[in-house]
Amino acid sequence: MSKTASKTRILVEGALMIALTTALSYIKFMDMPMGGSVTLEMMPIILMGYRHGVKWGCFTGFVHGFLQMILGFSNVLYCTTLLSQIGCILLDYILAFTVLGLSGLFANVFPNKFAGLLTGSILACALRFGCSYLSGYLLYGSWAPEGMHPAYYSLIYNGAYMLPSAILVCVVLAILYKVAPKLFVME
Repeated sequence: MSKTASKTRILVEGALMIALTTALSYIKFMDMPMGGSVTLEMMPIILMGYRHGVKWGCFTGFVHGFLQMILGFSNVLYCTTLLSQIGCILLDYILAFTVLGLSGLFANVFPNKFAGLLTGSILACALRFGCSYLSGYLLYGSWAPEGMHPAYYSLIYNGAYMLPSAILVCVVLAILYKVAPKLFVME
């Protein structure tokens, strides 16, 4: 396969992963009152990063984050200043999904490919949680109940949906790895 055909194939796969990620974002197992939900939407971007490397994974995550921002722009309006709105765009959308592509960092580190997939998935989910945590602490801390520190509030609020999402994504990836190993062939 030529280099151009290979890049075209990866771009098409990335577009399909973005479409799948967007569709999965609407299948919510739990919805939080002020944004965030338990979904499988991180899974296709993590898979893209694992299969094609960090560059393609991060690019796919970036495009999806931009699309999510457009589709859910009303969340940005919870922030009252221009600086906080920029922070929301970066932390809740752009960076939050771009870091999922870093799942490919461990794809070739371990002799056991599943260990690389799981380690990369956990790292990606942890980084996304970090973005949500920082956003909650820095931008939404004023929403914390009276007497509760914004850092603690952000940890509890974002952990309530990010931890179940991360576990769900890792479990589904493990099942897929077992039943459909060809999905995980790196190219």
